[in-house]
Amino acid sequence: MITDRLSRPLGSLRVSVTDRCNLRCRYCMPEQEYAWLPKQSILTFEEITRLVGVFVSLGVEKVRLTGGEPLLRHDLPALTAMLARIDGVRDLAMTTNGLLLTKQAEPLRQAGLGRVTVSLDTLQPQRMQDLARSDRHADVLAGIAAARAAGFRVKLNTVVMRGVNDDELVGLVEFARANQAEVRFIEYMDVGGATGWSPEQVVSQREILEVLSARYGPITPVTTGDISAPAERFQLADGATFGIVASTTAPFCRSCDRSRLTADGTWLLCLYAERGIDLREPLRSGASDPGLADLIASTWRGRTDRGAEERLGVVHRAPLYQVDGLRADPHREMHTRGG
Repeated sequence: MITDRLSRPLGSLRVSVTDRCNLRCRYCMPEQEYAWLPKQSILTFEEITRLVGVFVSLGVEKVRLTGGEPLLRHDLPALTAMLARIDGVRDLAMTTNGLLLTKQAEPLRQAGLGRVTVSLDTLQPQRMQDLARSDRHADVLAGIAAARAAGFRVKLNTVVMRGVNDDELVGLVEFARANQAEVRFIEYMDVGGATGWSPEQVVSQREILEVLSARYGPITPVTTGDISAPAERFQLADGATFGIVASTTAPFCRSCDRSRLTADGTWLLCLYAERGIDLREPLRSGASDPGLADLIASTWRGRTDRGAEERLGVVHRAPLYQVDGLRADPHREMHTRGG
């Protein structure tokens, strides 16, 4: 296993299969103007599989399919089956908004997908309309039910925003409990299309724990041994668990083993990275697997990225990009780099 300059291993790869999405979540995409990747640049299933195989040969064990919305990629179970056959992939998962999951949950399970994370920012349909400009809240709930019926372990991702959905913390814990899932509360981040972000809108891990402690009593941290996991997990007195991803107020950069492969083959070493490494060009120009491995390994060994830590030190912190900055390079969009 190779490590970077901060001794972080190359252990986890997020693979964006499309930058397109059927929601318009305010924390991910700008309100109206979007920068899309050219369709001819999108990697084929065979190209994705080959690159993932090279990453696995260097130590990657966890692969997560993302987007945009990954279920918009035609015939995703076929790609899932190809990736599941790679020797060394220990954990194959997917993050989805759930809108199309009802019909695809079972085929994905049969293809070898192991886990599903569904974005669920609210239990109120009208709030989903305000947050994501969609009236398909019922489809998300149906997708969660379908994932459970297919035998998946399900996690729920909730981006918590002050004055928007921070009054639903208890309700979401109870919904997760009732649906045999685990909710992960995510601090609102200032990256990608979050052009309306401000520090005042961030509900911190400390505040989330205070709200839940007031309702449930003492909360105990759960020690899993996986220091690279983005969520810190907690347990209520009755055994129910939940997680918090405190990327904004308590960054975990020093243990981050994740990198991101965009749908067009750009490799990003950090969610906050200004630019990435083009792997599509050498791939399509005839580079061998050992040649690709050398490029990836040498790049990772020089990695010093700790973007969230650096952002924490910004005195007058504002959104990382405004719309003109996003339009200058579609790889800056959250829906392109896979969240």
